[in-house]
Amino acid sequence: MVSVTRIPVLAGNWKMFKTLPETVAYLQEFKILVQYAEGCEIVIAAPFPALAAAADTVRGSRIRIAAQSLHWETEGAFTGEVSAAMLASAGCSDVIIGHSERRQLFGETDETVNRRLLAALAAGLRPIVCVGETLDQREANETKDVLLSQIDGAFASLTSDSASPIIVAYEPVWAIGTGRTATPEIAEEAHRILRGRIREILGAVTADNVRILYGGSVKPANIQSLMSKPEIDGALVGGASLDPVSMAAIIHYQS
Repeated sequence: MVSVTRIPVLAGNWKMFKTLPETVAYLQEFKILVQYAEGCEIVIAAPFPALAAAADTVRGSRIRIAAQSLHWETEGAFTGEVSAAMLASAGCSDVIIGHSERRQLFGETDETVNRRLLAALAAGLRPIVCVGETLDQREANETKDVLLSQIDGAFASLTSDSASPIIVAYEPVWAIGTGRTATPEIAEEAHRILRGRIREILGAVTADNVRILYGGSVKPANIQSLMSKPEIDGALVGGASLDPVSMAAIIHYQS
């Protein structure tokens, strides 16, 4: 069972899928499917053009809307970028930061993750900070070093008070979109490493309360075994979140 102090968070990351009409249709169906879900927080990360419509569609429900990234500056000549204030004004409450695809494809680093994280917190957005090792790093027994470095970089200059809203998502790169899932035991060990480092840098209270999610080929068939581990506080779901019935089944994993 998850600690009573940590309410599970089940988040769907749609990535670059769904037009505005598709977003509205999905959420109209999804909010009915999960209207009686209890014991967890529900987050959907829609693409930028659909965020305002997504927020309007779920208004009055328990579903939170997240963006998939943001820029660290408040405004300026940054063509194609979106600020934290823009996301908040569109109805977002959360934002994913440092997803491995952003790191691999768009050059994001631990330093820029930290800058985005600070910008999100300043605007009142709840960051979902992604960390995780590649297959080469895991096979070279570098997983612990990679995770510690990523947490140190992401949490640089934070205090225990300022870090309290943050959610961490452990997403082993080798399990994202590959159909390969870390075993519950592998995931729990990584979560233990992450929580231990947060305890070292920000104290026991922050570490005991931060939610650490698992991401990487999560689906209805494996969510229950993952959530059976005390260190796993939820999931960041990719492909399986694109279907409202599939995502709802993950939300209702305890049923």
